[in-house]
Amino acid sequence: MPESVAELIGLLDLDQVEQNVFVGRDDDSPGRFVQRVFGGQVLAQALTAAYRTVEEGRVAHSLGAYFLRGGNPGVPITYSVEVTRDGGSFSARRVVASQGDREIFSMVSSFHDPEPGLTHSDLPPAQVAAPNECPPLSEVLGARSRREAEAWRREWGVLDVRFAGDTSSLSAAGRKDADMLVWVRAASDLPDDPRLHQAVLAYASDLTLLGVSTVPHPVEFGGPGMQVASIDHSMWFHRPARADQWLLYDQVSPSASAGLGFSFGRMFAGTTLAASCAQEGLIRLIDQP
Repeated sequence: MPESVAELIGLLDLDQVEQNVFVGRDDDSPGRFVQRVFGGQVLAQALTAAYRTVEEGRVAHSLGAYFLRGGNPGVPITYSVEVTRDGGSFSARRVVASQGDREIFSMVSSFHDPEPGLTHSDLPPAQVAAPNECPPLSEVLGARSRREAEAWRREWGVLDVRFAGDTSSLSAAGRKDADMLVWVRAASDLPDDPRLHQAVLAYASDLTLLGVSTVPHPVEFGGPGMQVASIDHSMWFHRPARADQWLLYDQVSPSASAGLGFSFGRMFAGTTLAASCAQEGLIRLIDQP
């Protein structure tokens, strides 16, 4: 994963190689040891590729994606965009991501001309500590896992993530609530392009969502006794929001079963709901040697 916002912007600056075909680079920094490309990066690059084929002014309002195979780190990813429909106020796109002859990801997305209409919004959770009163999530995970806090921080250095609480203490008391709150923003300022801000929101949305499904259980998410992988990811963009300003990411997992965890989340910008997302992923327990 990139270690700075500048590197992330570079990863989202896709190269066009044919009409409606784009190539995204992956971070191949020396000393980078990851098993697969981060799913949020593929999601953000796919949304960026789709945007490259949509007329100016139309805004993504929803997407649905499947992670078909793990992407190989350091290998460029090709994004082929199918222009499914361009209507009077909506456009639809299908994106397939591949490495060589291996399809690793597919996504459908819809874009809409902004227009006036009915409006309402959920309110954010009450009595949440301010970001500057919350510890970095890397420190919390460092204390809860076998990895040091610095390793977690390096993994998502492009984002500033603060832990605002979860229900793990309630789970230890016998309740099975699975909730987590984090504050998240880009670690430094972004350009004003709203398409870039949506892509960074998509990137951030995949960071902690699956992990919420393990909160009620005495396991180490992503530790040696667990195999984890995102399988699908849906997202809805309700209102414009800057990804370089604090967003409260309210996440809950209503179910885990058969090796699969299901979670959904809401991103609040101030007092209004900016985006929602849902994800199912693999949380398979494995025998350790």
